[in-house]
Amino acid sequence: MKDGGWPRFLLCAAGRGAHNSVSEIMTSQVPRAELDDRMQRFRSRMAAVCPDWELAAFFGRVNQYYLTGTMQDGLLLVSRDRDAVFWVRRSLERACAESLFPDIRPMRSFRDAAQGMKPARGRRAIHIETDLVPYGLVGRFRKHFPCDEVGSLDPAIAWVRSVKSPYELAIIERAGAIQRRVMEEKVQALMREGMSEAEFACDLYRLMVSEGHEGTVRFAMFNVDIMVGQLGFGENSLYPTSFNGPGGCRGVGPAAPVLGSRDRRLGVGDLGFVDLGCSVEGYATDKTMIYAFGRPLPPEASAFHARCVEIQAHIAALLKPGAIPSTIYSSVMESLDAEFLEHFMGFGNRRAEFLGHGVGLQIDEWPVIAEGFDDPLVEGMVLAVEPKRGVPGVGMVGTENTYLVTAEGGRSLTGTCAGPIVVATKKPSKRRGRGV
Repeated sequence: MKDGGWPRFLLCAAGRGAHNSVSEIMTSQVPRAELDDRMQRFRSRMAAVCPDWELAAFFGRVNQYYLTGTMQDGLLLVSRDRDAVFWVRRSLERACAESLFPDIRPMRSFRDAAQGMKPARGRRAIHIETDLVPYGLVGRFRKHFPCDEVGSLDPAIAWVRSVKSPYELAIIERAGAIQRRVMEEKVQALMREGMSEAEFACDLYRLMVSEGHEGTVRFAMFNVDIMVGQLGFGENSLYPTSFNGPGGCRGVGPAAPVLGSRDRRLGVGDLGFVDLGCSVEGYATDKTMIYAFGRPLPPEASAFHARCVEIQAHIAALLKPGAIPSTIYSSVMESLDAEFLEHFMGFGNRRAEFLGHGVGLQIDEWPVIAEGFDDPLVEGMVLAVEPKRGVPGVGMVGTENTYLVTAEGGRSLTGTCAGPIVVATKKPSKRRGRGV
């Protein structure tokens, strides 16, 4: 593609000349046909929901990756009537090595991008990621891209990303296979009497990465910090947390309510709660397993857990094209008795107001099985379903798996083990100096 006489291969020469080692390392590229299809679907969706749109500006690196195949410090500009351009501040070299996007150009500031786009006049509206972009950054951007108002492109790109292509599904299947193997077959070997939650989290992270997890999962929620996942022994899995989910986590302390407690140690009879994501090539799956250390859970906790497993199976069967997420949510909630509802999807008055959520490049995507999500499901959507219930004095029971929406209902991508997995006790480790 050319623009202003500058073909892409010249603009990206810096990334392919003296530093060929970068190109040699970056071997996993999103296919050009995949990128073209994503861009076309975004344009079509914008035209459907905002027919008079003029310019979309992407600042968020996850959306930039989705549309360009690389994750840089830059600005992706998508015009209604011109070819899209990815302006990169850093690193142009890496962007050109990783991406097959047709028009990648260098910029030092928004001024360069504005001069390159040569806008003839101020626009009525520019659409940006209003759920993401800081107010100050919007102000700096509008100095060079004047417009009467700022609109939101978030619903359009969220809907487009919610329907996964065969290329994306193949990657998500790989992530799901890793997560199933680790959480159903290998976590048990990590658990030993006397270990702290923090030590368990570190061992679990090492195991996940060694099995193929990329080491991070991303959230769309504002101000979310997650290390490894949400985990806890016994009653710590009920501990209050700002995270919008049913589980709890005491964490290291008030300044770091993540990872796990250094003081809470695993004992015989404890429940182990593990809720985490697994990421491959940017795409995540989400799964929760519970473990009973040394002996089975108390009968009441086992009964509540079995009910959660039944609810998950019921919801999974409903994950078909045309199903309405809000209808699924209301029908399930209305079917539950008052006793079960008391600590369902949380503990006490701390209840998550959903039963499942979309998963993809971020762990919390569209759609959500909750009130207000009235658009029908589409084949190719991927959702994590997570019915859970707190049990006083025991911890959080329940389950979570990631499902693909198909004509036959949801197909689990992360395994089918219902749990809880009973773990044989081990003697305390003699390792020293771990610092956790």
